[in-house]
Amino acid sequence: MPIDILMPALSPTMEEGKLAKWLVKEGDTVSSGDVIAEIETDKATMEVEAVDEGTVGKIFVADGTEGVKVNERIAVLLEDGEDASAISEGGSEKKAPVNDDGPSEPEPEPEPTPTPTTKPSASAGPVPRVDGERIFASPLARRLAAQNDLDLSALSGSGPRGRIVQRDIEAALKSGTGTKAAAASAAEAPKAAAAPAPAAPPSDEAVLKLFEEGSYELVPHDGMRKTIARRLTESKQTVPHFYLTADCNIDALLALRAQLNSSAPLDDDGKPAYKLSVNDMIIKAQALALKAVPEANASWTEANMVLHKHSDVGVAVSIPGGLITPIIRRAEEKTLSTISNEMKDLAKRAKDRKLQPSEYQGGSTAVSNLGMFGVRDFYAVINPPHATILAVGAGEKRAIVKDDAVAIATMMTVTLATDHRAVDGALGAQLLKAFKGFIESPMSMLV
Repeated sequence: MPIDILMPALSPTMEEGKLAKWLVKEGDTVSSGDVIAEIETDKATMEVEAVDEGTVGKIFVADGTEGVKVNERIAVLLEDGEDASAISEGGSEKKAPVNDDGPSEPEPEPEPTPTPTTKPSASAGPVPRVDGERIFASPLARRLAAQNDLDLSALSGSGPRGRIVQRDIEAALKSGTGTKAAAASAAEAPKAAAAPAPAAPPSDEAVLKLFEEGSYELVPHDGMRKTIARRLTESKQTVPHFYLTADCNIDALLALRAQLNSSAPLDDDGKPAYKLSVNDMIIKAQALALKAVPEANASWTEANMVLHKHSDVGVAVSIPGGLITPIIRRAEEKTLSTISNEMKDLAKRAKDRKLQPSEYQGGSTAVSNLGMFGVRDFYAVINPPHATILAVGAGEKRAIVKDDAVAIATMMTVTLATDHRAVDGALGAQLLKAFKGFIESPMSMLV
């Protein structure tokens, strides 16, 4: 029977996207793994692959269409021997999402099993596992199950060959299937019902009534702006922010930076192999500070404190329509030149919306630098699952007291925001002291 191709969820936060470009047309034959379309998410433009084989029978969503909801039917594949007359307007019975997890490592194919006579669903009993303990589920499904305390063995998969995918997790959450916390949630329900509902923001109409008609223009929010607004609101409402501020003398750092850049080897074109920025050195200092104060290299969950073994530092990058935070993995282990070149590559691909989800999801801390705009100091919003974010201001000449005398130094103000559940005031102060130590004695970052 015809197989529906559905709009995939290419990241955990994606609710809708833009179908930027079809790479196939009606009548084309596709195989599993073929790249068939480009989809713009809230963060990047990504290629998506078919998970079934067949002939493209009909395309329902045209190139350039925005606001396509996740799991909306975007095309139909016809199996061998079928023609367009088999396509129903209401949708076929077989659903085939287009690689609902974005790029990921391929999982081993299960051994052949008898084909079930009915489509598996989250409400049905669990499908037999072909190799005993192994449960076949997409990486995104596994992550969502872990986040929501779901038992995958209690669920059935609706993906290819019974694979558990995102929509099975969502169905289980709605029905309560497989959840270990259902009883606890039920016990807490009376308390939740008694709690006052949060105040709703004013409606669009109420806001627009405050302004004279014709004195403004309306620019619709794109997916990125909607996601930024939602995540920042959630962060400020659910994460108890705590702030610590320090002034760092960066004269030694600037001198070392100049020395390292002047001694950079030249490539075959006569260009320096690297050009360090102050921000590159800040990334390294933050990574080493977390290594020095490992208790602060954490993420909060309701059941556990997640202590990270490496410093994966996200770096806020401004791009058209918003911002994104690509991650320098294991930054504590990398040289300044490696961090610099990696950061330049990530920033360029971020602006082109070519980052993969693995390059901007996760991480254990973040750095947001507005110094290049002349901003002296500011407070940044934590980006969960991070427990810290460092807001960096401009380096500027200031009068300071040194050896009981007034002197001039280049000072940089930084403000560390912490999730007080994971990193309390004393621990945050230790982290900021360690960071300041690396900044003011930058040679320590090279040994």
